[in-house]
Amino acid sequence: MAHSNESTISEFVLLGLSQFWELQLVLFTIFFVIYVTSVLGNIMIIIIIFSNSHLNSPMYFLLSNLSFIDICQSNFATPKMLVDFFVEHKTISFKGCMAQIFLLHSFVGSEMMLLVAMGYDRFVAICKPLHYNLIMSRRICIIFVSISWAVGILHSVSHLVFTVNLPFCGPNEVDSFFCDLPLVIKLACMDTYRMEILTLVNSGLISLSCFLVLIISYIVILVTVQRQSSSGSSKALSTLTAHITVVILFFGPCIYFYIWPFSRLSVDKFLSVFYIICTPLLNPIIYSLRNEDVKSALRKLRNHYVNPGKN
Repeated sequence: MAHSNESTISEFVLLGLSQFWELQLVLFTIFFVIYVTSVLGNIMIIIIIFSNSHLNSPMYFLLSNLSFIDICQSNFATPKMLVDFFVEHKTISFKGCMAQIFLLHSFVGSEMMLLVAMGYDRFVAICKPLHYNLIMSRRICIIFVSISWAVGILHSVSHLVFTVNLPFCGPNEVDSFFCDLPLVIKLACMDTYRMEILTLVNSGLISLSCFLVLIISYIVILVTVQRQSSSGSSKALSTLTAHITVVILFFGPCIYFYIWPFSRLSVDKFLSVFYIICTPLLNPIIYSLRNEDVKSALRKLRNHYVNPGKN
């Protein structure tokens, strides 16, 4: 903490994804389409769920909150990255950099816990169907969402309280398109070994523990589904497949980053792109487009506004 007054850096320079103008135009087009699709897709999911009484269940309540987190994650760094494609000298203020670190870890930590809650919801629905409505009440769902945000914010604050007080006196170049915590910590004018271990333990434990809990619960669910009749298990298996796909694609890059967070390879920058920009698109694509209830609600909503005479 005593090092905070030694910081002389007022801004960081983001090196971005490429220095070639033609490639930046291509990347801008691709990421702009992904960004708009992700935001609009998640907004549409929220609208569909809250406008259709048939989707008034714990699973869809949690899914709508997942969409909200994904909208937040889409907007903490991506808009600036899109603007920076047309800026030669890409910079971000010290406060802006700390804000990005705080927001990223808040959203990611919250989404991890929310995915655990969704995994528990599927566990109860498939393994204890007769007690589902009693266990997964709206009150319990609100508690799960509140806990997920609380854990995400506390997880982020635990990083930020140490990072913001590190002495930054140069250099100030971050080899990424946003303020990635491990890359920012390495710029501090002091031995950051303890900080690196603290970051590894903090983020590594929460991501790995959530992942293991989900994998174990899904194994139990899969065993239960196999024992059920084929007529009652096909829909459950389809929903479960979507959950497992999202979990692997979400936790995979995260766990990879924190296996060796301070020894980055060139491919890591593009893996960060997938994690920050493409992950929020998983919810609309995997959960919703494969879900017959959501697709049916979408058709009803479309017919209500496009072809009102048919209702």
